[in-house]
Amino acid sequence: MNTKLVMTSSAILMYAAGIILTFAPDLILQVLELSTDQISLFLMQIVGALYFGFGMLNWMNKGRPIGGIYNRPVAIANLSHFMIAGLALLKGLLSTPELPSMIWVVGILYIGFGITFGVLLFRHPIADRSKTK
Repeated sequence: MNTKLVMTSSAILMYAAGIILTFAPDLILQVLELSTDQISLFLMQIVGALYFGFGMLNWMNKGRPIGGIYNRPVAIANLSHFMIAGLALLKGLLSTPELPSMIWVVGILYIGFGITFGVLLFRHPIADRSKTK
């Protein structure tokens, strides 16, 4: 599995979410039809900072081997984030299927990244490199 592609794409996804949530939280709250009070704006900006920081972590580790014992904390952090959020999105989508299609796209992306990081966590990256030589 091409870990550089996985780490780069997840970093870009998180960067985009982080920048949008940090600098345009009011627009996101309006699209989601949620209250745009001060505490909601503040919390969206904090979540944006979290996403941006996570994107930075993935970007900085994109060229390193991931799997088995290599960069295990990065793989576990990504697996936890994507699977927990993905399952929460899936639960919400199944109970309320009329949610906007964008939420469905995000849910599918999250489940996909969660499964991918689960595979990365439990496979050995050195075995993959021997196949390419």
